[in-house]
Amino acid sequence: MVARYSDGPRYDAALMGRIVAEADGLRDHALSFAAADAEAFGAVAQAYRLPKDTAEAKTSRSAAIAAALAGAAGPPSGVLHAALRLTALAAELLPASNRSVVTDVAAAAIAARAAATTAAINIEVNLRGITDASLRAALSATAAQADGIAARADQVVAAVRAEISS
Repeated sequence: MVARYSDGPRYDAALMGRIVAEADGLRDHALSFAAADAEAFGAVAQAYRLPKDTAEAKTSRSAAIAAALAGAAGPPSGVLHAALRLTALAAELLPASNRSVVTDVAAAAIAARAAATTAAINIEVNLRGITDASLRAALSATAAQADGIAARADQVVAAVRAEISS
C-alpha cells in the first residue's frame, strides 16, 4: 500500500514499481503457504491415525509421521523466507516513501515479525519428530532466522516511531 501511495514526481517510480510487484508476489506466496500448511497438517493428522498394533505397523507409522512432519515444516519455512524479504522491503521503502503513510511501513514490519516468529515456532514443534538429521539441522537454521527478522523489523518500527515523534 505504501508503495502504491508513493507515486508522483517526488518518488522513485522504478523503486516503487519493483516494491509493489515484489510485495504482491509475496502476498500470493503467503496465500499458497496457508493452503499448503492446511494440507500438511492433514497429512500429519492422518499419519498419527495409522495403526500401531504390530511392530511393523509401529515402524511404518513412525516413518509416516516423520515424513509428514518434515512436509509440515515446508510451509512455515516459506513464510520465514517471505517475512525476511518483506522486512527488507520495508527497510528499503522507509526512506523513500510518502510520509503520510509511513506508519504502514511499520505495520508491514510488525506483520513480517509476527509471521516469522510464528513460522519459527511451527518449525521448531516439528523438529523432534523429524528423523533426517540433515533436514532437522537445515530446518533449525531456517527457524533461527526469525530472531534476525524480528530485530530488523524492530529497527524499522523504531525508525518510524522516531520519525513520527519528531
